[in-house]
Amino acid sequence: MTAQPAKPKAPKLPQMVIPDDLEIEYVNLVRISHSPSELVLDFAHLLPGGKPPQVSSRIVMTPVAAKLFVLALGENLKKFEATHGEIKIPGNKSLADYLFKPSDPPQEPPKRS
Repeated sequence: MTAQPAKPKAPKLPQMVIPDDLEIEYVNLVRISHSPSELVLDFAHLLPGGKPPQVSSRIVMTPVAAKLFVLALGENLKKFEATHGEIKIPGNKSLADYLFKPSDPPQEPPKRS
């Protein structure tokens, strides 16, 4: 019988310090652009019928860091859905249409003869 090689240990992540005065921002819009060496994510909050959204945070990543971020986000979404149920994505509409387009006006009931 051959011994199986030991699995490599996952690298320890550095402990992060979250400042007491860190401002938390709600965002519902991100614009993603890129160059050959970096990806730029501009985050904003869009309100229906409001002013044009103002970028509140800009994150710049290398393509490798961005790909690792996507993988980590995917893993965490799977864990979230395992606990809280499937996250429903709107069907034929864009997310912007789903979130910000006024709902269709109510239909009048058919008239009786």
